[in-house]
Amino acid sequence: MVFDLDDFLKKSHKAQASDIHLNCDKSPSLRINGEIYKIVSDVVTYQDIQNILDKTLPQVYRAKVSELQDIDYIYEIKGLSRYRVNYCKELHYGKFTFRAIPYNIKPIESLGLPEYLKEYTNFNNGIVFVTGATGSGKSTTLSSMIETINQNHKRHIITIEDPVEFVYEDKKSIITQRSLDIDVQDFKTGIKYALRQDPDVILVGEIRDKETLLSAIEASETGHLVFSTLHTNGTVASINRLKGFIDEASQDQFMKRLANCIRGVIHQQLVPTTNDGVLVPAVEILTFTSTVVDYIKDGKFHDVELLMQKSKQQNIKTMNASLYELYENGKITKETAIEYSLEKVEMEQMLRGIYRNTGVDESIL
Repeated sequence: MVFDLDDFLKKSHKAQASDIHLNCDKSPSLRINGEIYKIVSDVVTYQDIQNILDKTLPQVYRAKVSELQDIDYIYEIKGLSRYRVNYCKELHYGKFTFRAIPYNIKPIESLGLPEYLKEYTNFNNGIVFVTGATGSGKSTTLSSMIETINQNHKRHIITIEDPVEFVYEDKKSIITQRSLDIDVQDFKTGIKYALRQDPDVILVGEIRDKETLLSAIEASETGHLVFSTLHTNGTVASINRLKGFIDEASQDQFMKRLANCIRGVIHQQLVPTTNDGVLVPAVEILTFTSTVVDYIKDGKFHDVELLMQKSKQQNIKTMNASLYELYENGKITKETAIEYSLEKVEMEQMLRGIYRNTGVDESIL
């Protein structure tokens, strides 16, 4: 029986699957509310994989598909959903992963994200990082922040993505969306030419190397608001990751430059709620106040961590504080709070009532 891709994606959409896995000689699998479910059905054959490739692969990749180990692109079923597709090889056979990208971009508040994130959309320059593991909702958070600017500010927004995921409709802003390989060669080149296209806001899909990082920083230093992502585990860890892109001899100078242009780092993960496993974001926030800037310039990362632990402000919040808040509001269990904590001993103390946030007056930061 021939595998009908569109029919299967429609059924997956109805099941609210976020990801669809199609492996050669295996039954399909779906990720729903963060967990993998194997579908009882016929296996996906080698010919099915080839048919899906023929049906979905953009023309630009067809001549070199045999040379590429991984390809990312977009497939769309009109009126249903867009999908970010990854095609790769597994034991010499093709494998597909489809990530569902909804048409509707949800506002920050309806995603369960902190209202404070809207503050980052009001800056005229600087750089904001959204960090987290794969599948933690970084792209969704960024799309919501970009849409907030689109609805409230008269700006030119340029996105450079791999590939373009969420598609925006011009509101108060105008938006130019460019995809790697199709519209632009790479992130560094995309930023270079974006600066010649009268931008106010630039979204760089991901910081992957030193060249992209330095280009993004230069854009933020020359009067543009830049958003980007990193695959890291925590806000302070993100700063260390950025530092690691730079040669050791140049790191001190780089950190002073970086501290002056970063507006904030947002780290998030999706955690299962008490509502039948529905996922909700737990969000760590590090806003670069004058005190944080001074600590970063001096390399005092531990002092930043202590400041975050003591802060009671919405613009500086640890992952533990976010998880504890979700627990207090009855959205997650104690076990979930501990499982997803980055500092489990402290989390256990908070849950037992031993540790309490003493708070720091933000006026002194």
